[in-house]
Amino acid sequence: MVGMAALNDPIPAGRDDWWRHAVVYQVYVRSFADSDGDGVGDLPGITSRLPHLAGLGVDALWITPFYTSPQHDHGYDVADYRDVDPLFGQLADADALVARAHELGLRVVVDLVPNHTSDEHEWFRAALAAGPGSPERARYLFRDSPGGEPGGTPPNNWSSVFGGPAWTQVEDGQWYLHLFDSTQPDLDWRNPEVPAMFEDVLRFWLDRGVDGFRVDVAHGLFKEAGLRDQVVAEGGTASSGQVNTDHSMVSRELKDEPMWDQPEVHDVYRAWHRVLDEAGPDRMAVAEAWTQTPESMAAFVRPDELDQAFNFAWLLADWSAEGFAEVITSTLAAVEPVGASPTWVLSNHDVVRHVTRYGGGEQGLARGRAATMTMLALPGSSYLYQGEELGLEQVDVAPEHRQDPSYLRTGEVGRDGCRVPIPWGGSESPYAFGPGSAQPWIPQPADWSELTVEAQASDPGSTLAFYRDALRVRREFARTAGDDVELVDLGADVLAFRRGPLTVVLNCGDTVVELPEGEVLLASAPVDDKLPPDTAAWLR
Repeated sequence: MVGMAALNDPIPAGRDDWWRHAVVYQVYVRSFADSDGDGVGDLPGITSRLPHLAGLGVDALWITPFYTSPQHDHGYDVADYRDVDPLFGQLADADALVARAHELGLRVVVDLVPNHTSDEHEWFRAALAAGPGSPERARYLFRDSPGGEPGGTPPNNWSSVFGGPAWTQVEDGQWYLHLFDSTQPDLDWRNPEVPAMFEDVLRFWLDRGVDGFRVDVAHGLFKEAGLRDQVVAEGGTASSGQVNTDHSMVSRELKDEPMWDQPEVHDVYRAWHRVLDEAGPDRMAVAEAWTQTPESMAAFVRPDELDQAFNFAWLLADWSAEGFAEVITSTLAAVEPVGASPTWVLSNHDVVRHVTRYGGGEQGLARGRAATMTMLALPGSSYLYQGEELGLEQVDVAPEHRQDPSYLRTGEVGRDGCRVPIPWGGSESPYAFGPGSAQPWIPQPADWSELTVEAQASDPGSTLAFYRDALRVRREFARTAGDDVELVDLGADVLAFRRGPLTVVLNCGDTVVELPEGEVLLASAPVDDKLPPDTAAWLR
């Protein structure tokens, strides 16, 4: 087994808001580790590699959906929320994973997909069989064409996040809403059967020992009741896209979004909060909520709702001291009134890896390390994506190997490039991803031999060593440095702030800058009394 097997701190009993200061590692289950040689990652594979995560120094792992699914959207199309897909193992494997993680001092967060089901879920099959006006169809958003004309137009002008219309017509002439793929029909959360079912699902996994949930599309459960047309600018087109690529958190123009972030969704999370509290004082939930303002994001983490929400503003920010500073101040200002802890994330399974976003190559890697150090120094919790500790870049996946439904619907390059299975050891693919020579479900690059965990484990200058050092040092101040951040002016191209005894300096410019006085605890590249471009340092 490759990687360190050091134990984290033991998991305490009783009240422990561990998520407030945690580093959570995202495991994309298909691409982490394959135990049976079929080329697809699975739950026993994850269990076998848990010592790598404990040695890395993270506090928890978040696992993407492993439930029964036809895999049209790689598990985010769930057919049975209370079972494991045979591709990934069985329920006993999930239990073993949770138990082993807890032995190693790691919490386990599982993905929950409440906005939609698979079209192979028993509810949707029953809806198709029952016909218009039936209680079975009332669990989803079935509608007639305007005017009730058979074969007419869709009920409104909404588009799918994955491209194309958000409505599909069935044989009897009705349409069903799917804000994502046509195999992912949206549920009608105004039907009481829907929230009742998901509260049962929460209890099912809580009873099996999971520590929390990542809530997929947390802002999308309710749509405006009338399902009106989306208002678009003259000459524009309707869009249900979740990502606003305008990085400004202050000046951007808000869009009309009748399909997202409706006020009724917060009653759902108040109910879930009670379910989590019943299960134990240390259970949590984090929202994937692509909201348009920091204030709307903070609404999801009021004291009686969810515990955290992903802060995508950090991920969307350009390489800019001013941009990073704006994200920090606006995020902290938004969560302070509700007493929540912020989250920070640079990469996940839906976006281009941040080393590539920052320019790729040596510059992209240098910026990636520096941005990671800066993120890890901020109050709150940080979410890492598998493979970033190896410095992996986005892979240009050949068209014949792309499987992302957004690519299949639009022909535009999708998310496959950040989902390539990670390399563990050896000199050629599959790089110990699985036993033998079986190739993974997405081919790995031929030049990854120097990026494997095995190759980097003994190299003190490797990205893996950097992550281990950063997480080790972070553990020394994460809970004690306080939540107050004071920005320091060291020049237009420099982000600098103090947090308790810690001073953080990030050089986003192209010339060296003087470091303030203090002991250098860690730097993302070698430093003396000056900080090179694309470098960060922690000082005490």
